[in-house]
Amino acid sequence: MEDILRQLSVILRGMWLYRWWGLAAAWIVGPIAAATVYLLPDRYESSARVYVDTQSILKPLMSGLAVQPNVDQQINILSRTLISRPNVEKLIRMADLDLTVKTKEEREVLIAGVTKALEIRVAGRDNLYTLAYTDTDAERAKRVVQSLVSMFVESGLGDKRKDSDTARKFIEEQIKSYEQKLEEAENRLKEFKLRNLATVGSGGRDYFAKMTDASEQLGQARLALREAENARDTLKRQLVGEEPVLLPDNPSSAVLSTVSVPELDGRIETQKKSLDGLLQRFTEQHPDVVGARKMIAQLEAQKVQEIQARKKVAPASGGTSLGSNPVFQQLKMSLAEAEASVASLKARVTEYESRVQTLNAASRMLPQIEAEFAQLNRDYDVNKRNYDQLVSRRESASMAVEMGATSGVADFRLIDPPTVPSKPAAPNRLLLMPAAGLAALLMGAVISFLTSQVRPTFSDMNVLREVTGLAVLGSVSLLSDQDRMRSIRRGKIAFLGCLGALIGLFGAMTVWLMLARMA
Repeated sequence: MEDILRQLSVILRGMWLYRWWGLAAAWIVGPIAAATVYLLPDRYESSARVYVDTQSILKPLMSGLAVQPNVDQQINILSRTLISRPNVEKLIRMADLDLTVKTKEEREVLIAGVTKALEIRVAGRDNLYTLAYTDTDAERAKRVVQSLVSMFVESGLGDKRKDSDTARKFIEEQIKSYEQKLEEAENRLKEFKLRNLATVGSGGRDYFAKMTDASEQLGQARLALREAENARDTLKRQLVGEEPVLLPDNPSSAVLSTVSVPELDGRIETQKKSLDGLLQRFTEQHPDVVGARKMIAQLEAQKVQEIQARKKVAPASGGTSLGSNPVFQQLKMSLAEAEASVASLKARVTEYESRVQTLNAASRMLPQIEAEFAQLNRDYDVNKRNYDQLVSRRESASMAVEMGATSGVADFRLIDPPTVPSKPAAPNRLLLMPAAGLAALLMGAVISFLTSQVRPTFSDMNVLREVTGLAVLGSVSLLSDQDRMRSIRRGKIAFLGCLGALIGLFGAMTVWLMLARMA
């Protein structure tokens, strides 16, 4: 700390030696700085306050029905982006600031100056904005602020309408695109169903249920074919290799057993076979066995009635001609009917077998067909869901536009309109004048310091010893007489007087500026 104080003392002694150089520099810089401050052009600031009311009674009522953007955020962004080059150029044209502009360079300078002079300040969170502009002409400053207020209001409404139109146009394009996609998907689905109608079906029945039905129908057809073949074979045995028997007047049961009625004999034979199967599993008292015996007895009684009816139809003469025997004729007719029934059932069995084979062959491709059908349905469902959402959002956007046209996006209220300022807002000469005086004094101190460094002197033996590195044996002191002391005193008084005059000059000019502002 002692070394620092000693070095500071050496510097101040050196500056004191060249104090007149510094004072001269201060007197040169001071008046120039004072004249510059005084001659600075006055700049007038015109401002306007705008309140943006973003609240609307329709907002809570239309919640969930119409799109409601964050208006507060939009207005905040608008206030930050309003001062852009396109807007500044538009503002220059609106305020007629480019009437004296001749060249492109001058226009660029004008744009840069206007951009720098414009200012938008936000007053807290109440959506209160202050629009200000500073210019050397008070009337021009008011005109610029007035134009800026108009741009602020129009930009808010215009941008919102532009955003709404852009959004609706985009949604309309997307809806048209999805309509085309839906049509293509529907056509693909229709072609797929037509191509795989036998597999998928038009009623949506399960494929495996169709296979089960076809197999059951085939089994029933085969069973009916076997019954018809048995009945036909019985008729053939009676007609081929066997003499037809004429019915007596009172036929016994033995005689009845030799007479065939194809329709009933086949059924009786089938029931007897079924009875044999039941007796192998159950006793005589089992309900199924009892029911089967009753059915056989009923069929045999029906057969007797049929034979009696055929007997009544026979000729009363009882002739022995075979061709005139009604029973023989009836047997031939029954055989023809049985042959036709067998042929019909064979055709049915063949058809059912073809169906089953076709279904079995198609069952190998069933997983692929189902996967393709599921993919088509999934694509269609996705497109349909997106299409419905877009239509809903289009209606919501349209409702939002109508709501904005009815209630307005925001209510711009001009709280303080722009006025012509009566007093300049800048420069603040009351602060600049003392600052100029302080700058002149600092300049003088800097000149004294630099001169002392350029032309250094040794103020004591310690400095000489440190600089030279040699031992100092002694020093010779100067004894001042009365004349020299008076000369030094007069020099100090003159220096302080000149310094005080400089300070007083700046002080007087500051007081004069204060009085001029108060007047």
